[in-house]
Amino acid sequence: MTTPAAPEVVTFGETMAALRAQGALRLGGGLGLSVAGAESNVAIGLARLGHRVRWAGRVGADELGALVLRTLRAEGVDIDHAVTDDTDRPTGLLLTEPRLGTLTRVSYYRAGSAGSAVSPADVLPALTPGTRILHLTGITPALSRSATEAVLAAATTAREAGITVCLDVNYRSRLWSTDRARTALRPLLDHTDLLIASEDELPLVLEQPGADEAEAVKGILAAGVTEVVVKRGARGATSVTADGATDRAARQVDAVDLVGAGDAFVAGYLSGLLDGADVPARLHRAVTTAAFAVATRGDWEGLPTRDELGLFDQPDGTTIR
Repeated sequence: MTTPAAPEVVTFGETMAALRAQGALRLGGGLGLSVAGAESNVAIGLARLGHRVRWAGRVGADELGALVLRTLRAEGVDIDHAVTDDTDRPTGLLLTEPRLGTLTRVSYYRAGSAGSAVSPADVLPALTPGTRILHLTGITPALSRSATEAVLAAATTAREAGITVCLDVNYRSRLWSTDRARTALRPLLDHTDLLIASEDELPLVLEQPGADEAEAVKGILAAGVTEVVVKRGARGATSVTADGATDRAARQVDAVDLVGAGDAFVAGYLSGLLDGADVPARLHRAVTTAAFAVATRGDWEGLPTRDELGLFDQPDGTTIR
């Protein structure tokens, strides 16, 4: 019997059931049911691009937990190290509602959830030999003390094993304050190789909360991080290393839904990194996958396969027959 190949990327966090409204929730109406979670969005994006990726975490022993695992399995994500919680903790839930143009309001119901109970014992076994990248987000340590411990333990273990550690700050103000975030995220810099953040998130990982972008990037690199990637939304992105900065404009696309664009960007960037692409090529793939997310509804549903990456180069109105 052939042993399955080791994953190229391991990630973990909370994946929830996602109810998506067509209008204001208070007015009622239909809801679409799917799943969503920053780390699993990245996992699905990488799997669609042909990479071996593993997601670890906890779901409830309920139908929504079964939906999460079924969806990830169907998308080609390795869930061998996912845990179904044997207590009464439920699978988390989020609701999204469009409020104004592309402005979306998200409500979470995740306190006491199975995903928030993730611990080092759940995730460390997922870091099997051959893993090349560990992808983390700043969402997971906001969930609980055990989740904070899991993130730090995984980052420490991965760094010691020579695995590249990627941290997407991904700050969620509804989950914790900036002070709590800074306290939890700052120790991770000692174990991070690639840090990804939006401009306003950069100071969250430093002891100088008032630092401007240039000062923040300089401080992050001085802490031992090899590369800082700054996401600028519709204005593109910038990668900064000790060798200098590289900018990339965003793809021009009619925006439909901005939720999930940052995760799509990360998936594209890590895909390029796995392929050995240089920084400009990595940024190009990242803004391309982000554009797919922006142009379609859902956190991950519109993410491209590898052979679809060139669709943005086709003239408007093209029909592929």
